[in-house]
Amino acid sequence: MSMPATPSASKPSARARSPSSRRSARRSNEAAAVMAPPPGQYNRPMALPIVLYSTAQVRALDAHAIEELGIAGYTLMKRAGEAALRYLRTRWPMAHRIVIVCGRGNNAGDGYVLARFAQAAGLTVTVLSAAPPEELRADARRAYEDFRASGGVEHPFSAERLTSGEVIVDALLGTGLEGDVRPELAQVIRAINSSGRPVFALDVPSGLDSDAGVALGEAVRADATVTFVGLKTGLLVGDGPEFAGAVFFDDLELAPAPSAHLAPRLTRIVEAEIHEALPRRARSANKGNFGRVLIVGSGSGMPGAARLAGEACLRVGAGLVTVAVAPENVAAIAAGRPELICVGLSGETALAEVLGRVDVIAVGPGLGRSAWAVAALNAVLKSGKPLVVDADALNLLAEHGAPARED
Repeated sequence: MSMPATPSASKPSARARSPSSRRSARRSNEAAAVMAPPPGQYNRPMALPIVLYSTAQVRALDAHAIEELGIAGYTLMKRAGEAALRYLRTRWPMAHRIVIVCGRGNNAGDGYVLARFAQAAGLTVTVLSAAPPEELRADARRAYEDFRASGGVEHPFSAERLTSGEVIVDALLGTGLEGDVRPELAQVIRAINSSGRPVFALDVPSGLDSDAGVALGEAVRADATVTFVGLKTGLLVGDGPEFAGAVFFDDLELAPAPSAHLAPRLTRIVEAEIHEALPRRARSANKGNFGRVLIVGSGSGMPGAARLAGEACLRVGAGLVTVAVAPENVAAIAAGRPELICVGLSGETALAEVLGRVDVIAVGPGLGRSAWAVAALNAVLKSGKPLVVDADALNLLAEHGAPARED
């Protein structure tokens, strides 16, 4: 149910007002118009897009909206602030005190807009500026001035003030970072990360490369991130998910990109594609219909590796899974995971029998580097079956080489 950002009470005694009262009310309404977020503050969250763009491509989308579609940059900034408030209240509905840490670019402008809208919605807002507001330019400067005009107050950054909020909002750097984080901002990021409060990042966690998904020196570790216009690649690759947390998205009411000019860098795998790749199984199906896997590994004293690999095969849908291991490991594996077929490899004959009845092989988990391991690996390599080589098997290949295989 939608609620107004600034509720107003209706009292019988207030219906008839003097001219001076009407003037005061008019001034109050004008102030509320500056403070209040646009309509639709609590509309339904958007689904995460399938396509991923580079930072440069998203900037091109911004430029297209401003220059070709005639949408003012400050309008986009206000839409970003509105979306940020919506997702903040969705993620932390019981939070009433927030701290917003602002830098000096457009990301800071988003933060000041959010601060103004959050105050209008009745939240207690503390704004900490990690850069002098006098350095703000263009739309970010206007966002700051509107925040001050609405009665907002900003404070120089202080690590002690971070704990005054239930949620910290990162509006420090966004996608504007080039090169490693400067030492003075790295100190701010470390304070945010050590505050013990949940963190909500605007667009991209500060310090994260929004293309490569790596920290540029220091990076904010957010519990959630709302990103705008296009889904940035760095949020979902590399270390990005570790820093971004739960990712939300808002397109700021912009039309999809002209595909001829902005081909996405990547596309996400969605659930529908998984269902297509793994169709529903027939009711009459049995385990013999879904492939036979052999895991060769777990030398003496290492039963766990082959068991875990075999269990993983079963969990992803393999029909029959056999683990061929050192004889002394059979009892431990069979007792813990009886649905695995366990074979003790006391010689090449036992392995040859198993190799003849499987479809695909994985060799190496816990295999070791003993003579037993070398013999098992050589037998597997000669089988001609589809093969995954892992762990100790790779070490043995590096030490002893391998027979040539076309696959």
